[in-house]
Formats: sequence, structure tokens, C-alpha cells
Amino acid sequence: MKNILLIKNKINKFNKKISVSGDKSLSIRWAIISAMALGRSRAYNLLDSEDVNNSLIALKKLGVKIIKNKKFCDIFGRGLNGFSFKENTTINAQNSGTFARLILGALARTEKNIILKGDKSLSLRDFSRVIKPLNQFGVKISSNKNRLPIKIRGTEYLRPINYEELKGSAQVKTCIMLAALNTPGTTKIKCVPSRDHTERLFKHLKIKLKINKHKKYQILNIEGCKQYGTLNYNIPGDISSASFFIVLTLLSKNSKLIIKNINVNKSRTGIIDILKKMNGKIIIRNRKKYKGEDIGDIYVKSTSNLKSINCPKKMNSRAIDELPLIFLVAAKAKGTSYFRNIGELKHKESDRLKLSSKFLKMIGVTVKSTSNSLKIFGIPNLETKKTYTIKNFMKDHRIFMLACIASLVLGGTWKIHDKNSVNTSFPEFLKILKKLGANLK
Repeated sequence: MKNILLIKNKINKFNKKISVSGDKSLSIRWAIISAMALGRSRAYNLLDSEDVNNSLIALKKLGVKIIKNKKFCDIFGRGLNGFSFKENTTINAQNSGTFARLILGALARTEKNIILKGDKSLSLRDFSRVIKPLNQFGVKISSNKNRLPIKIRGTEYLRPINYEELKGSAQVKTCIMLAALNTPGTTKIKCVPSRDHTERLFKHLKIKLKINKHKKYQILNIEGCKQYGTLNYNIPGDISSASFFIVLTLLSKNSKLIIKNINVNKSRTGIIDILKKMNGKIIIRNRKKYKGEDIGDIYVKSTSNLKSINCPKKMNSRAIDELPLIFLVAAKAKGTSYFRNIGELKHKESDRLKLSSKFLKMIGVTVKSTSNSLKIFGIPNLETKKTYTIKNFMKDHRIFMLACIASLVLGGTWKIHDKNSVNTSFPEFLKILKKLGANLK
């Protein structure tokens, strides 16, 4: 029972103020970009999770000096194309798709073979979307049918590319942007809007990036082979982590919550915009700019009159990690909610579209799903007294946390396996739930 969480009671009403861990997307981007900078970069509030710590271990194997303690993390960047390692060095991304895809771009000019591997879950995921553009740069890659392990060998003779990324994948876009840093000339990326942390960091560092915005897409122009300086950064709270407590508050009775100092970058606030369209009582206050990012405090109140949503497709990329939580809200909303163009969910740590559909059916909600859409028939008074066992979800941290939130708002008895999965992205999750009054065993 060591790695199983038992929840038997709903959460009581609460009125609290909390903070959550540093943003994972920014933590991993800071680490890689700092490793390619020249000189010492320092981060405060770096997310202390398995994904980030494994990223730091991998960078050390690439010859990067890193000093990390409880207060801060220092990375001594070796400059563009400054990685140093032996032929056929192996680095392990473990479960981090973000690090795995981004580091391949950063390795584009290295002229020794390096092997990238991951855990069982990551090794099932498709890497063709980053392999294809890297091949166009001139990088040589061999793989296991576009899956890990991957052997990559860069080249001194990188050539700039024109590439279309129309799936809305920030990881693919960033991989190309990192490869472009080491490429002479101008690389152009035509892409639909998605998370733009990398663009904001590039602009803050004065990396030569020009963005031409059109109605449905953007053109990014990156001028390569221009060394940039160090990046000292106080990483704001992760809105993906905050989202679990936003939903918990909305679906609990007579509760209020303030979540302090959260990254409310517009490319990440899709969940807030979607939930507000569903009548969710959510306000962002104390907004400020910090090194290109938008920071604010999130105020949430219980909402009893939630309504269904025909979710605009353009919002999906801004809420892709939070969609399973949004589905839970739709299950408690009045009416039928419809989500389209969500096939990207199948390419996460697990097939989150399939697992979400299965989860909703298990708790008594009628759904209709395709490979790219989900229709949810809401039950506003949804509660349960049944016993559930949640397992076989590829140790996907977000599915585990979804089950915890569902148990605390729906009732019943829940045995949720693989509680250690939260260490991937949010080790403080259960501690904060207890702070809010959850009875966890």
C-alpha cells in the first residue's frame, strides 16, 4: 500500500491562500538555454521535480557545470555548440518529453554521436515531428521507428530551413528554434499559435528573433550563430499545477482560494478562459511583467451553476495539459460539452484522450469520443458512493492528480495507484491538498 493513495471523504469547505511550484516548461527551457549561454546563470524557484532534475543530470553528462541547492540553481553555460562529451555518450530524459525534444535541437551542431533514451512511457511516444526538421538542418538521426532510443549526430554545416509546424506543438517549435541558434543564416518557422515561453526568453536575451503575425498563423525568423548572455531568473508558479486547485475550488461547496505568483502568460491561460466561459468564478489580480512573462494572482470561488461549452478549437493548444481537468468540470456542468481537434492528447505521457473518456464513463458520465474529439453529457448533481480503483494509467502524473480531485469533489472510496508519479512534475501536490483540508491516507 506504500504507493497507493486512499481517499474516502469529500473535502470540506476551505478559504485559503497557497503557492505552487515553479513552472515546469520554464524550468526546463531555462536549463537548456542557460547551458547554451556564455557564463553563469542563476534560477530561483526552479521546479524540484524528477523531470527537471533528470534534465540537469543529462546536461551534466554533456559537460555543463551545474550547482544546485535548496535556494537556487547555477548553470555555467559553455556557449553555443559548447557541449563536451565522449563519443556515444548516453543521456536519459526519463519521462520528460519536453527535455527530450528540446535537447535534440540544442545538439544539432555536435559532431559526435550521442544517444538519447527515456523510460517506458516516453519510449512509446512519437518523435517524428522533431526528427523531420532536424534532418532538414542536416542532422543525422537513427531511431527505433521514430521512437527512443535515438542516436543523433550533428554537423558543423547546418543549413537554415523553412518549416511549417501547424499542429500547435510548442515543443517542436522550440526544438527548431534551438537548432536555429547554431545555424548560420535565418531559419523560418510558419506555425499556429502555441506556448510562447521560448519566444519571450529569446526576446529578453536579445536573440535575433522577428515575429510576423497573421490571422491564423505566425512566421518566426531566427538569425543564428549569435552568442547571447546569461539568464538570471526567478521562475513563477506553474499554471498547470495551479489548475488542479482551481478546479477543486470550483467544484467544492462554499470555498475560496487565492493562488499567488502564477505565470499567466496568455498562451497558458486557456483553462481560465474556458472555465470562465462555463461560468467559473475566476479572477486574475496583481498582474505584472517579469522578463517577458506575465505574472499574477488567481482568485477562485465555488461555482454551482456551471454550464456546458462548445469549446473553440483555437483554445486547445492553450489548455492542452489541462483538458482532462476541464473534462471533469464539463461532467458537472449543465448541458452537453463538445471538444474538437484534441488528438494531441494522445501524444502525452499516456493517451490522455482515451484515459479521460474511460475515466468519465467509470464515474457514470455519458461520453461520445472519436480519435480527435470528445462530447460530454454533463450531470450537475453528479456524486458517488461507489468504490473505485485507479491503476494502469502509465504512471501519468496528470491522470493521478485528476483522480485525486475527482475523489474529493464526487465522494466515494478511491484507491489511486502510483502516487509517486506526482514527483515527475509536482512533488508538493499532496502536501497542498492536505493544507486545504483533504483527508489522505
